[in-house]
Amino acid sequence: MTAVVAIIHAGLAAAWVGGMAYSLFVVQPKLKRYFGPDQEGRETLTAVIASGNRWKVVGLIGAIAVTGVVLLLLDHDHDHWWIHAIKAVLLLGASGIFWYVSWRHWPQRVFATAAELPALQRRLVVLASTMLGLTGLAFALGVLAAHV
Repeated sequence: MTAVVAIIHAGLAAAWVGGMAYSLFVVQPKLKRYFGPDQEGRETLTAVIASGNRWKVVGLIGAIAVTGVVLLLLDHDHDHWWIHAIKAVLLLGASGIFWYVSWRHWPQRVFATAAELPALQRRLVVLASTMLGLTGLAFALGVLAAHV
């Protein structure tokens, strides 16, 4: 049972990390190159791509958290509990950034003027990079925890 939950947990975490990395390093640069100076076209397609994903990611984060707790309950060897505590803090931090992006940043972007868009786009790159760093580190710590 532990192996199945661990595979689900790691798979969900990999999906989140991979999705963010793909968006940040593949999709966003291609949109920027494709649309060039056409900020309105880029924003329109970006909004279409992002539309409807908020609750899917919230569910993904919830499933990662639940499977992580189940793994802790199934594992009676808590010698490295501090690794799991750090993973939890990293997940909370990434979740907080996701909340900010979803419920604050995107509404600002939707109603932004053309002059405001470049700063908001740069801010999203910083926020997404930070979120990717936090989730990537949590994933790496999960791998470390399995081998110590």
